[in-house]
Amino acid sequence: MTDHVTLTIDERTVTVPKGTGLVETAQAAGIEIPVFCYEPRLGPPVGACRMCLVEIEGMPKLQAGCTLTAQEGMVVRTARTSPLASEGQNSTLEFILVNHPLDCPVCDKGGECPLQDLTFRYGPGNTRMTFDKRTQEKPIPLSPTIALDRERCILCYRCTRFSESVSEDNDLVPLNRGANTVIGTFEDQPYRSRFSGNVVELCPVGALTSTQYRFEARPWDIQESPSVCGLCPVGCNISATTREGKVKRIQSRNHPQIDEGWLCDKGRFTYGHLTAADRIKTPLLKGEAGFEPLEWDDALDQAETLLRAGGDTVVTAFSGTESTEQAYALGRLLRAGLGANGAVLPEEIPTALDAYRAPLSSIRDATTIVILTRDLVADRAPIVDLWVKAARRNGATILTEIPEEKLEDAVLISDNAAHAAWLAQDIDAKSAFYLPRTPNGRGVADAWSAAGDGEASNEEPRVVIVSGDDAAADPAVRALAAGADFVIGIGLFQESFEGLADLVLPATSYLERDGTTVNLEGRVQRQRRAVIAPCPDELAWISKLAERFEVEVSPHASLAFEEISGRIYGGVSFAEIGEQAPLPPAAEKGAPVPAPKPVQVPVADGLRVIRYRPLFSGPVVDRVPEVEFQKADHEVGMNPADARERGVIDGDMVTVNSRGNFHRFKARIVRDLPAGTVRLSTYAEGDLTEFVAVRK
Repeated sequence: MTDHVTLTIDERTVTVPKGTGLVETAQAAGIEIPVFCYEPRLGPPVGACRMCLVEIEGMPKLQAGCTLTAQEGMVVRTARTSPLASEGQNSTLEFILVNHPLDCPVCDKGGECPLQDLTFRYGPGNTRMTFDKRTQEKPIPLSPTIALDRERCILCYRCTRFSESVSEDNDLVPLNRGANTVIGTFEDQPYRSRFSGNVVELCPVGALTSTQYRFEARPWDIQESPSVCGLCPVGCNISATTREGKVKRIQSRNHPQIDEGWLCDKGRFTYGHLTAADRIKTPLLKGEAGFEPLEWDDALDQAETLLRAGGDTVVTAFSGTESTEQAYALGRLLRAGLGANGAVLPEEIPTALDAYRAPLSSIRDATTIVILTRDLVADRAPIVDLWVKAARRNGATILTEIPEEKLEDAVLISDNAAHAAWLAQDIDAKSAFYLPRTPNGRGVADAWSAAGDGEASNEEPRVVIVSGDDAAADPAVRALAAGADFVIGIGLFQESFEGLADLVLPATSYLERDGTTVNLEGRVQRQRRAVIAPCPDELAWISKLAERFEVEVSPHASLAFEEISGRIYGGVSFAEIGEQAPLPPAAEKGAPVPAPKPVQVPVADGLRVIRYRPLFSGPVVDRVPEVEFQKADHEVGMNPADARERGVIDGDMVTVNSRGNFHRFKARIVRDLPAGTVRLSTYAEGDLTEFVAVRK
């Protein structure tokens, strides 16, 4: 049983678990201790801002409340009851505001600024300062996505602590000393972390701002829509800020079991794809001079004709970016209306892994973590990488090879589903996480299964449906489509389907629809429409098309989900999922899983050569110029030791010799990459399937 202590705060008695921070203890008593630098997710408090000054009975001086923990019999007085603490907080705010610009009307933080709020509640009503405030160059571009206004910075060190202790990139640092201390990047390099955008939310003033959101909206004329990111399999909870029907920013929405309030830059900054120049808004039909727009009735006529021509040979290639309901609706149309059971699913996840289901937050508390991935965890599921780093800081042992013995309470992370299912049993893992390639691969597979049954036709497909821009970029899908008589595309961007599809029907983004998605934990989560799409929702036109084949498909996501849930998810209702979806309970362990075949990895020049898909890649990223600098299309990743052995430093141009063909790439030193491994993006140009050497 947890030991508890009883103490008094502002004459209120409160009992809390021993070791509870004083800030949280005060909250339990309904009392606010104001803070700027304090943020429990950043690790131990540092007491940098001194805003939390309190009077402790028996101590001669005011204390930084955030650095204290609750003790038995402690008597605490905050600024509410202590004139000394009140004077201390007033003085702290007065000092912070000495050089702080009074530009609230034009500051992006105005209206949702902790400094502004606490100044009204605790600060002096006027100033004694008559001298000019210090001014500095502004704004300073830390990167194409983040701007820094040093005049507003109060040196709370939230941003640098995040860079050092959470993302562990160490790119953001304090420069100079004393009164000349400023925040900047190491050697003025761009702030290139996958998680850099989190410092914008962490900043308690308007010093760090998003370049995309600057001067775009004010707090009183925006709306916030809770949803779930649809760009990777983690399923981070987000809040979409909209104004006048357009998405203006994406912020995190803390789900402590999934993301702990963090968000990667891909999820935060790539919403600009919604207004891409080649966004498909109306159906397109291939003509002699390229695609030509088509009226919706004519498009449905054309789709019906093509589907009837294909009959049961129609094959559908999914991308894993669809909502579960969209995949189900398409499955009902094809499986029930045509008997077309052929599909290329994004990936299938063995149900044996459900016996090892646990929240992602359990990674942080693990004592041993076995990571068996060819890709970096951060490229497949970036927030999982943060959980692993948190575990390592807590003393966890990280293994990157199969252990020889069973491990008690081990956590397994793998990018091979079959291997993960087998190994979880073999080492008796406490929990196991498979990192899918796609955001909703499991949901799509569930939906296809719920939509019908039956075997796929053995005949060559006459019609191939390519669902999603990512599927359209897949070489295997394009090869399948090349052998078909007709191709129907469903996607966001025209460029994705040029030279591929005969008929293209517009799709919606995850920010433009209602529905559900299933993350890598197996958690079913709600996606909510933030803005109206420039085209009808897929459920609407699939429903109309299905009528022509005498198949009933609901145009409403809630009703479609009820059908899926009755078959797959135990009958849980759409409304029950809520804004913070619960994790389904772990399943019982079933029959032993057979060992999978080993994956052969090419070796050259003493190095294992791995092709991978970078986090910052794909059709969505390609349409957001602000994240261009994050892309790794022409980079070769190397472990520091391998780079030193070959005389390579970060940023050098290196030559990759592939069967006598020489290709030039920029070297990128990757600390987390295992020694003896080099990585090249799947989006790199050239025939690079076999490697001979990597040299400067």
